[in-house]
Amino acid sequence: MARNEESIIEGRNEVIEAIRSGKSVDRLFILDGSNDGPLMTVRREAKKAGIKTDYVDRQRLNQLSVTGKHQGVIAYIASCNYAELNDVLKAAEDKNEDPFLILLDNIMDPHNLGAIIRSANMAGAHGVIIPKDRAVGLTATVAKASAGAVNYTPVVRVTNLKNTIEKLKKKGLWFVCADMDGKNMYEQDLKGPIALVIGSEGSGVGRLIKEKCDFNVSIPTCGNIDSLNASVAAGILCFEILRQRRGY
Repeated sequence: MARNEESIIEGRNEVIEAIRSGKSVDRLFILDGSNDGPLMTVRREAKKAGIKTDYVDRQRLNQLSVTGKHQGVIAYIASCNYAELNDVLKAAEDKNEDPFLILLDNIMDPHNLGAIIRSANMAGAHGVIIPKDRAVGLTATVAKASAGAVNYTPVVRVTNLKNTIEKLKKKGLWFVCADMDGKNMYEQDLKGPIALVIGSEGSGVGRLIKEKCDFNVSIPTCGNIDSLNASVAAGILCFEILRQRRGY
């Protein structure tokens, strides 16, 4: 995660209060092996809130610190609040539209996430779903890269992508996975309640997540390289879904 002063809270009391106040904490770094009372309190509060915690040495904390006064704990705070999955589905229902969601697997680059949220907003997606682990959260860099779209397109952060897919399938959604070996997107029906699954340009969508999808689609290309940037691929597929939904 890129270091950014706007998304960092340092110090024992400051972090404890941030967690207790309900702020969205993306990552928490605590000095490993410490039995300090306030740090133990941070651990307890983080566990109750289900916050991912990394135990690191003092050198690592010093590298992450902006103030130089971390007191053994640093928290990365989301620049925007996360939404609930049911709220996203209700937003689609209120508009009398079939749900259109984007589910991201292994997107680590904040610029990619911001660009995807921006495309999601422009293409009329009702929300973006990201995992808690192995993924960037809503940092200030993401908010900036989204050009303000994070204020309009809700982002849901879930503990388990597979369970989320199963839950949404029960609500009638179909899952389409972006994959270079998939069916040409122009030949695949992408209308109806749908969730587009995008992985990183390096490893793509993970095997277990891909197996949960209903079908794979690819973007026709004619270049010399074999993959697109994740945010570019997401944008192209988002607008193909929009085209089909609008009947253009």
